[in-house]
Amino acid sequence: MRIANHEDTLVIPNGIDVRIDGLDVSVKGKLGELRRRLLEPGIKMRVESNTIKILVPRFTKKSKTKVGTIMAHIKNMFKGVSVGHTYKLKICSGHFPMNVSYTNNQLIVKNFIGEKIPRTLKIDPGVKLTLEAPIITLEGIDRELCGRTASEIEHLTRRANYDRRVFQDGIYITEKDGKAVRV
Repeated sequence: MRIANHEDTLVIPNGIDVRIDGLDVSVKGKLGELRRRLLEPGIKMRVESNTIKILVPRFTKKSKTKVGTIMAHIKNMFKGVSVGHTYKLKICSGHFPMNVSYTNNQLIVKNFIGEKIPRTLKIDPGVKLTLEAPIITLEGIDRELCGRTASEIEHLTRRANYDRRVFQDGIYITEKDGKAVRV
């Protein structure tokens, strides 16, 4: 079923500036500025006072999902530039003591399962990494960048063809953006 001329609104929080330039949406807040290409064909957006209006001339199931996705991305941008996003990972080492260090935007894992060659990962400049004993904390304004970096760190210490329940050495995500991860 199609609905003609559907409109959704999203309230802009205080202290945040939003600009829509062609296909790009810019959100600026106290922590920084995010810019992202969000517009889909057939979906129009405009800023009116303290709201964002999302207009769809033919509202179908497919356009409904696109509008929901666009609204979720913009809400994540609002949270990022006002409060920030935080991911936490835990370093778990059983038999071999793992040595993890962070220097020059590079995470170095030494002695992982007795390996002689250290495993390294370059961390993106948009993510702030702090290393305190068994906890690695990632902070940044871009949720996707923080999440991707957390998954890359977890993937860095992954072992193929080993049961994760038995061989538990590695670095694992414990908290995603303030929400605990069930294992």
